[in-house]
Amino acid sequence: MNNRLHIISWDIPYPADYGGVIDVYHTLRHLHAAGIQIVLHVFSYGGRSVQAPLENLCAEVHTYPRKTGLSGLHTSLPYIVSSRHHKDLLKNLKKDEAPILFEGIHTTLLLDHPDLKDRHKVIRIQNIEQDYYRQLATHTKSFFKQLYYHWESARLYRYERNLRAAQAFVTVAMQDHDFFKALYPKAEHTCIPSFQPYDTVASQIGKGEYVLYHGNLSVAENIRAALFLAREVFQHLHVPLRIAGKNPPPELLVCKNEYIQIIANPDDETLHQLISNAQINILPGFQNTGLKLKLLHALFAGRHCLCNEIMLTGTGLNATVQTAETAEDFRQKIKTFMDIPFDQALLDLRKESLVNYNNSLNAERLINTLHLHYP
Repeated sequence: MNNRLHIISWDIPYPADYGGVIDVYHTLRHLHAAGIQIVLHVFSYGGRSVQAPLENLCAEVHTYPRKTGLSGLHTSLPYIVSSRHHKDLLKNLKKDEAPILFEGIHTTLLLDHPDLKDRHKVIRIQNIEQDYYRQLATHTKSFFKQLYYHWESARLYRYERNLRAAQAFVTVAMQDHDFFKALYPKAEHTCIPSFQPYDTVASQIGKGEYVLYHGNLSVAENIRAALFLAREVFQHLHVPLRIAGKNPPPELLVCKNEYIQIIANPDDETLHQLISNAQINILPGFQNTGLKLKLLHALFAGRHCLCNEIMLTGTGLNATVQTAETAEDFRQKIKTFMDIPFDQALLDLRKESLVNYNNSLNAERLINTLHLHYP
């Protein structure tokens, strides 16, 4: 029976410390647990290197340097695609006839290569990338970054309409599922939410003493959200706010005061404790693209969760989340829920709401879509 699988990842997915690589790493973890023999192909950049946890999960790991800067540019292809090209990737993919999982649009340069025409090829969709880059342009003040994001969005618009060689599309959010199903009605389509670190709901009953915002603070959307909280919501609220994440920028660091604490680059255990012990995990968002993994972290490990409607787009999680839109709305909800213990009834509702986000069940669904078999 066929239980061998090639996975191409746009980045090295360990440490699993941001967005999509969290999904990739925990996909590997659950496919490995199911007995799938994984041949992992990764593009390296930004100082990341393959570490033992990946080697333990995979039968083989192949690393290719990403062509960053001018060397990765192409006249018509999106940069996120053209910069991930290496001649050895095709050679390694051709060593057997196993299915191929392309993690993200970024990795699909060889999708329609004639040497792979008879392979079963599945694309894992994290975002509608054309929308993601267009919205990134609205969150940066840099003219040159705006120019690049619009440039990349235009190329992705064309590129996302040229993926017919894929037999199946696996999306993390329902709105993305509908988008690609309309574009490619002959392909198989399934929505499988992001894999994440928690295999069971671990929210603690009781009360906490602070509100937490967490996210990658080097990402423009997350910086905007953190500044919105610090400057507009908590400025006169006198409720403790902790902001935790990677590489907080100077404009956020100056917001520290007796009520607002900035926690830079927390390790996994520290972040888990921050999420678990908070009274409220607060997560305003400004892009309706993909599925926000920080929302899943907050729901699986935290108590009350407060966000705006845009964060819930395509998740089906409205029943277990409190929502607010304006700064005043957020203030009022914070005042209310700082005094409400997280009890057993709320925990039961949380578990019921997250039934579609079960890692093991979703691994089974992915295995079926990949046409693999349990050993």
